[in-house]
Parts: sequence; structure tokens; C-alpha cells
Amino acid sequence: MKTIIKNGTVVTASDTYPADVLIVDEKIAMIGRDLPEAGCDEVIDATGLYVMPGGIDPHTHLDMPFGGTTTADDFFTGQRAAAFGGTTCHVDFALQTKGSSLKDAVNTWHEKANGNAVIDYGFHVAVTDPGDAMVKEIGTIMESGVSSIKVFQQYKGLFQVDDTTLFRAMKAAKKSGLLVMIHCENGDVTDEVTKALVAEGKLHPRYHLEAHPALIEREATARAIALAGVAGSKLYVVHMSCEESVMEMAYGRSIGLPVMGETCTQYMFKFEDDMKVDGYEGAKWACGPPVRKPKDAAYLWKSLADTTLQFVATDHCSFNYEGGKDGKKPGKELGKEGFHMIPNGIPGIEDRVPVMYHNGVNLGRISLNRFVAITSTNAAKALGMYPEKGTVAIGSDADIVLWDPKKEHTISAKTHHMNVDYNAYEGMKVTGWPVRTILRGKSIVVNGEWKQEKGAGKYMHRHQGMVV
Repeated sequence: MKTIIKNGTVVTASDTYPADVLIVDEKIAMIGRDLPEAGCDEVIDATGLYVMPGGIDPHTHLDMPFGGTTTADDFFTGQRAAAFGGTTCHVDFALQTKGSSLKDAVNTWHEKANGNAVIDYGFHVAVTDPGDAMVKEIGTIMESGVSSIKVFQQYKGLFQVDDTTLFRAMKAAKKSGLLVMIHCENGDVTDEVTKALVAEGKLHPRYHLEAHPALIEREATARAIALAGVAGSKLYVVHMSCEESVMEMAYGRSIGLPVMGETCTQYMFKFEDDMKVDGYEGAKWACGPPVRKPKDAAYLWKSLADTTLQFVATDHCSFNYEGGKDGKKPGKELGKEGFHMIPNGIPGIEDRVPVMYHNGVNLGRISLNRFVAITSTNAAKALGMYPEKGTVAIGSDADIVLWDPKKEHTISAKTHHMNVDYNAYEGMKVTGWPVRTILRGKSIVVNGEWKQEKGAGKYMHRHQGMVV
């Protein structure tokens, strides 16, 4: 199968230039000016469009059990929504359960994805049952195509590990070339503050903010970076939400430590005041770490532009606002008796790329090339998928988004494809929209029309990544 994309403007993390792109089967075979159309099965006219690598979301939770329910999106609905928004690959978290191995977690997540996947995907493994066997298994998990593990300094009694376990995991990861990803909040402090608030009858969603102050995120981030420096391991701090924690990342990078930081789209648009409203609607924005202040959003944008932060993810964790009825899975309503029972998470896998383009590129906060870096290329490099993924280059997978920089769209739960009953960016008008999403040479979304077969997504056996 030969496809040629004509008359477009190729955009990568480093370059912008007019060119045609020839795709042979699943790979990019040639890039150049005025390439011949003879012998091609399909000719796509990209006049006026950007030809960009498909988005890569490095942090998602599909079909995940949590808080007495499971996320509203499974691998089919979540990945389909991602494709409509210009994302062609993501990496989901496989959660180890008590008494099971890391490989058991990978196998469980394969069962969730098999027959349902419609874009390409990989797995991180979240270490939740620490011990000698787990540390030993870290050295072999790369055999399963997994090049990253996640540990938690949060969720005491459920996921949280102590510093001894964290340090041992870091040393094992260093030895085997794995990347350590970490949720940085002091779970001991959160647990104490939460218990006190509940005992005082402070149960409204707004008290979620008091239980997760910015300073405990800063403290945990500083501690994780320091331990990674001693262990010599690569560290990826997930969902950084505030100026305080990002300042620690800036320090770690300034002294040459192999550390990287991710933020999430919602932290630049949802704020504390959104959780402090009367009634229960603030529960929509309960996530960990929590949403912060507008001044933090400004600092996150600055840090994405100046390379202190390297990735924009979604931490897509979709729970219905009004679940448990009309066939919907239970969701945020489970926390009506207290903020500590709200299933944490905000949906966004479909919206990340358009929202970042409009509010980043159009508003002058980041360049077009930096946009490609933080939504695709950097994740591919750090997570061991580059150059197969994350760029438009000869030999790379033909994961391409044709982007119309002039197309306008209003984001809404009424029109999105995620299997959740609200949208974090409801009513946001964006200019710039994917008009064709191509996965390994096949057009899977064309002008809003779905063209992919269920089960056609491919698992990525990731290799050792790099620090970006």
C-alpha cells in the first residue's frame, strides 16, 4: 500500500518545512518536494495543513479499578477518543495487585486491551506491593516490553512506598536501564490531615485542597529527586501541578541530575475556585495532586517553554459525575458523603492536543515546534519509542496528524467521544483541529468520520529511553 501526502507543511520538534510525504505500508519511505504520485494507491492533498507526528499521551488510566468503581473509558472508548483528538499512541498504567507480580499486572492489562485497542499503546507498571521479589523482578520487566515503572509517595495503605523501598527500586531500575516514574506527594501528611478534616466534619469537595497542599508536593518532589541523584537513576515526576514542585525540578536539572517533569492539561485551566463552589460540582475536579491557582498555571506554561518541564499528559482518569444510573458506571457521586471518598481523576485524552495548540501556539506561549516536542516527541524519546514514534522521518511509523490551523471547534461533552458525562473544557473555543489522523499509514479518522477496526491497535515493546 502506497500513500502520498502532497503539498503540506511538515512540522517536527526541530523543523518546519514544505514537503510531500510518501508512506509505504506502515512506514514513512520518503520526504521531499514534488514527489511523483505514480503508483500510489492514495493521494492526500494537505494544502494549507500541517503534517505532524501523532500525539503521544504518556500518562493514562483506561479500564482502571479505583475507589470502588472503574474508570468510565475502557481501551476502545478511550483510544477512539484519543484518535479523534489527534493522539495515535499512549502509555497506560498497569497496576500491580497485592500478592501478584509485575508481569501479572502486564498480563492483566493486555487482557483489557486485546481486541479493543484502536491506536498503539504501551504499559508502565505501577509498583504497589513492594518487597524483595518486586525489586528482583524490576530487572526482568523489560522482557515484557516495559521500560518504566511507577512508584507512589501518596495513597497510604494502598499504593504508597517508604523511602527504603523507593531507593531500592531506583537502584534496581538504574541497573536495568528502566525509567522510574513517581507520584510526588507526602502520603503520611495527607493521611493525617484528611483524618483530621473528616473528624471535624469538613467533608465538602473544597477540603480536598486542604488535604493536598502545594508544600507537601514540593517536599516529596525534592526528596524523590535527591534519592534519584544518589541512586543514579532516571526519574520522571508525573502530574506536576504547582510552582513549588517545579522549582525543585529546575534545581535538579540545573545540577545535572537525570530528572524530567510532566504536567497535565487540566492544571492550566482548572483552579481551586472551581472546587470551592457551593454544592457538589467541585467533585468533578478532584484529582491528585489537586488543581492549584492561576499563578501556578502561568508558571507551568513558562516551564514548558523554557524546557524545565518536558511533557504534557492528561492523566486521563474518567469517572462519571452522575454515575450509577442510566447504565453508567458509578463515579464521582460515590464521594457525596465526604471528599476523601471521591474517585480522583479528570478526563481529557481527546482534548489535550487541540487545547495545548490553541492556548499554547495561538496565544504565543510556546512555539509550534515546542508544541510538537511536549505533546509527542519528548514522550517517544523518554519512554523508548523513538524514532519509531514521535516524529515525521524516513523509517518512522507513519503516525501522522493532518492539522488545520484555521479550523474552529467548540469543545463539549455533547460532541466528545469519551465515555464520560462531562468535559473539563466545556465551551472552550479552539482554532486548530486534526482533520485526519493516520496510524501506521492507515487513515483512522477523516474529517470526523471513524474508519478504524476494533482491535487494530498494536502493543509497543518499548526499549530503553533517554533523558530529554
